[in-house]
Amino acid sequence: MAINIKNFLNVKNKLSKMRDFQDLGHIEGISISAITADLYGDGRDDITLFYFSEGAKYASVYTKSKIVSENIKFNLQLKNKLVKALFINTKNANTFTGKQGFESIRELSKYLSKELTLRASRAEVGTNDVVKPNQILFASTGVIGETYPVEKIKNKIPDLVASLKTVQNKYVWVKAASAIKTTDTIPKLAFEECKIGEKNVKIYGIAKGSGMIAPNMATMLAFIFTDADLSANILKSLLKRNIDSTFNAITVDGDTSTNDMLTFFSTGKVNNSNIENILDPRLINFEKKLHNVMLNLSLQIIKDGEGAKKLLKINISKAQNYQSARKIAFSIANSPLIKTAIAGEDPNWGRVIMAIGKSGENVNVKKLNIKFGELSIIKNGELNSEYDEKIVQEYMEWDSIEINVEMNIGEGNYIAYTCDFTKDYIDINTDYRT
Repeated sequence: MAINIKNFLNVKNKLSKMRDFQDLGHIEGISISAITADLYGDGRDDITLFYFSEGAKYASVYTKSKIVSENIKFNLQLKNKLVKALFINTKNANTFTGKQGFESIRELSKYLSKELTLRASRAEVGTNDVVKPNQILFASTGVIGETYPVEKIKNKIPDLVASLKTVQNKYVWVKAASAIKTTDTIPKLAFEECKIGEKNVKIYGIAKGSGMIAPNMATMLAFIFTDADLSANILKSLLKRNIDSTFNAITVDGDTSTNDMLTFFSTGKVNNSNIENILDPRLINFEKKLHNVMLNLSLQIIKDGEGAKKLLKINISKAQNYQSARKIAFSIANSPLIKTAIAGEDPNWGRVIMAIGKSGENVNVKKLNIKFGELSIIKNGELNSEYDEKIVQEYMEWDSIEINVEMNIGEGNYIAYTCDFTKDYIDINTDYRT
């Protein structure tokens, strides 16, 4: 289910994909619950729990911000190779909350471990499974600097645990993806199936993100799950190999969150052939499908950028090197002037020239080519003699726009994704807390 950039997801076909999702089998070893702790005061679901009955191997990547949430600090202290649960809350970022925020997570970890252990002991199958506090990961998203509502959350933990479902109804995934939203307008899900050797395996993912989105790891929360049996080291390597062209290739507003978190879980319920090396050819198709899931979720975040109406793909080719291509791409992607021009459907190619120049990277103007979509504007450093602004203006009315820049001075290529800036972005963020 890879994405065609020119026919990108809108709400209607998103619902269609959710219906397709219903036809897929469940990932064994996962139970999910999403309920309300009334953190928003309107009764919407705002706390979510993933429970791994036999544990899950995992790998995480976190924000590179020098100020991070207390839950990330808690997670970084965990040394277990297996986790038993993931807890997520929205509305409150648990950032800049100091001792109160950290101790709240410690308190919740103990209470959750107790309730999950009790649940396991009451299960019909009969088990003595013990969930330890240091086997639980935490994620938070929402407002920075507000007191963490530990008591409101704690009071709902028994209900959250009691509501765990093994997801025979696939819409439980939609419910979980909806519960982690903040300013998002739609839940974000992606899914793929493939084989490792002769074994069928699944990859499911959910994410949230709409504002405060800029690449410096992956500015959002994203959680990916597979039933393949893969080690934590393989999971980590897969994330590192694929994050730069997916979650690290997106930007909405150039701002990096304090709470960024991407975690990849493996329940190991499929007895696939043993993979010990990231270059094992049996992993090629799995990695391709994983990349599809990661890019799918990344582009859903951009399409749902705060106030966004248009998706913008920036393709830089033949720059001096990879790093140069990446820097030029984000010089364009993070330009408010370009993003407002896209919103106004204005083919102001001069702003692209500006952004290339301000990047500080090497440019040979005489070799520079620029296209909007397939429409040539700059050819060999000069305005194309066949340039017709009326035709380009019509192209700017599309929901998805491509800016293609050929530097023609090297072999560096990079693709970045962003969205337009509209007046709605201002309205959303001026009203975010009030």
